[in-house]
Amino acid sequence: MNVAVMKTKAEQALAQAFEAVQAKLPGGAAVKRARASAMGQFGTLGLPHRRIEEWKYTDLRVALKEAYAPAIDNNVAGKTTVAELIVALGPLAHIDAHRIAFVNGHCCPNLTDLESADGVEVKPLAGALEAAPEKIAEGLMAATGPGKDATIALNTAFMTDGAFVRIAANTKLDKPLLIVFVRAGRDPLAATVRNVIVAGAGSEATILEAHVAVPGSTHDSQTNALTEITLSDGARVAHIKVAADHGKAVHLANWNVGLSADATYAAFQFTSGQGLARNQIHVTFKGEGSKLDLSGAYLARGSEHIDTTLVVDHAVPRCESRELFKGVLDGNSRGIFQGKIIVRPDAQKTDGKQMAQALMLSPDAEFDSKPELEIYADDVVCGHGTTSAQLDEDLMFYCMSRGIPENEARALLIASFIGEALDKVAHEGIRTALQAYAEEWLSGGQS
Repeated sequence: MNVAVMKTKAEQALAQAFEAVQAKLPGGAAVKRARASAMGQFGTLGLPHRRIEEWKYTDLRVALKEAYAPAIDNNVAGKTTVAELIVALGPLAHIDAHRIAFVNGHCCPNLTDLESADGVEVKPLAGALEAAPEKIAEGLMAATGPGKDATIALNTAFMTDGAFVRIAANTKLDKPLLIVFVRAGRDPLAATVRNVIVAGAGSEATILEAHVAVPGSTHDSQTNALTEITLSDGARVAHIKVAADHGKAVHLANWNVGLSADATYAAFQFTSGQGLARNQIHVTFKGEGSKLDLSGAYLARGSEHIDTTLVVDHAVPRCESRELFKGVLDGNSRGIFQGKIIVRPDAQKTDGKQMAQALMLSPDAEFDSKPELEIYADDVVCGHGTTSAQLDEDLMFYCMSRGIPENEARALLIASFIGEALDKVAHEGIRTALQAYAEEWLSGGQS
């Protein structure tokens, strides 16, 4: 007997919103078919809930009480100034970078600066969907992550814009490429964006993805961001994402990454000030000799909820992966880490290691960790671990006995804890900006 599941208020609102805006979304006939198919898939799946193993710690059916209207009108984008963008970026504004900017999910040419980006093609994805032949446009809408993921289906259905980036073979980008998504305006909104990034053979680049808000903008926002990344043979890409907000926003993000032979992908995610964040990362090794260094740091207080879920798929031999994630949890906040390493039968000589750690600043905070190893090959070196702890009282006493006030001692020890993860960021300017974000969070006080 089939039991019909009642649709939640948010699920009903999403279905109604799609009917209202689908004709206004970018793309030709092939794209519209892909959107309709994705929305049909979402209608079957519904919002993820705790009975789905991958989502048992983050129940969106319960957490999302309503769905905000999609940001289709880009009037606010045209009114956002460079000065407002600089304030929104905070410490990241000091980084010399090529820049493409989006406000409320729409490209903003007056905030974009790409004139000297030789060897790299950067343009709004919405324009590419409109201009590309049907097969190419349909390919841009394809997502390589989990096939039955509701957040990916919603991204395909509602995506308004994003960055299309193609780095030519053997090109070395002279400075980072900043892809910045800004929220502006006072009305509650939902922004859905997608990036498609292709790094040619032998290319080198640093890509900085930032999700920020203009001061005074609404705190009631829902972001769904998906980034598809392909590294060709021998490509070397550093990819850093910053999602910093005011503590009420919902941030649902997917990274789907494919690594060809001898490619190197160094990725980092920094998350703070999110009411609810779910960062999903899916990396597939497609060529031998490739390397992955995936790390991150998250800071949460109050009732904030930050979930990092990743799958690293060793599908070919002789590849290396490293994962390190560190979280600081205060108040009633909750941190989740789910990390799965898969080693396929033919993936001999795999070297994979994973670690997740949480620093608990409050007895009411919660850390849930589920590391997993699925190994089907016999000549491998793999391991994982997870820890959670409070601040070391002996170290606190040591600092205070040398004249350091208690609050400063706490801040020093917390900064030291997450510093191991921040040190993974090779670009000095970006690393300094992340340290500034952490210091700003610490200055807000702990329980």
